[in-house]
Amino acid sequence: MTDQTTFRAALLDPTAPVPQGLTDGASGPAGKRYAVYRNNVTSSLIEAMKTAFPLVGKLIGAQNFAQLARLFVRQHPPSSPLMMFYGIEFPEFLETFTPLSHIAYLPDAARLDLALRQSYHAADVAPFDPSGFELLSPEALLTATLTLAPATIILRSAWPLFDIWAYNQNRDVGKPRNAAQDILITRQTFDPAPHLLPTGAAQWLAELDAKATFGAAHDAATATAPDFDLSTSLGLALSTGAFATLNHKDLT
Repeated sequence: MTDQTTFRAALLDPTAPVPQGLTDGASGPAGKRYAVYRNNVTSSLIEAMKTAFPLVGKLIGAQNFAQLARLFVRQHPPSSPLMMFYGIEFPEFLETFTPLSHIAYLPDAARLDLALRQSYHAADVAPFDPSGFELLSPEALLTATLTLAPATIILRSAWPLFDIWAYNQNRDVGKPRNAAQDILITRQTFDPAPHLLPTGAAQWLAELDAKATFGAAHDAATATAPDFDLSTSLGLALSTGAFATLNHKDLT
């Protein structure tokens, strides 16, 4: 009889011997069946990685990605039966994968792929009602807070990550610029989408997400980015469905 620990440990290690004591339904040896099953498990996980990280796959090519994914799945077996969450360790895996260290933006590309998937599976909320901005006085608005929608994710990168994504979607954006870029991921209907954030907007949204008031978030954004444009940033957030609620005692 083979215990579950031994059975599972050998699944993703092709160098491990087939566990002893495996039998089929007729009480015959099942070593060959296990070998086929082991290959199918690895292949399925590689396919799941291909689906989960399309941008990384485009950047390094299908064959290279298959080899990379094979290495990853052997080191990181699933910890949950929900495959929508599989691969969360992939960005950190890429950061320490020396053969691809020359593609320094690859971990952030994986983070973007991961964020798009997380946004897709986030909880639905009712469309944001912007009428509160008109109902509150300017003074009251400064003390209001905003809740981000569950599907809203802010991704900050030291690389031109949005341009890299857009270029690999065959969009007419030219080659990626040599500049750090922050990205807002939102999902208004079914499919999430990345949006290039203007200067300071990522800090502003992060402050709002941390429950800072509207006024305090603006001050924090301008402190780090003096050219922060509130109108442009607010307009982008509203048009992409980044918010869930506007909160103030005068609105209850």
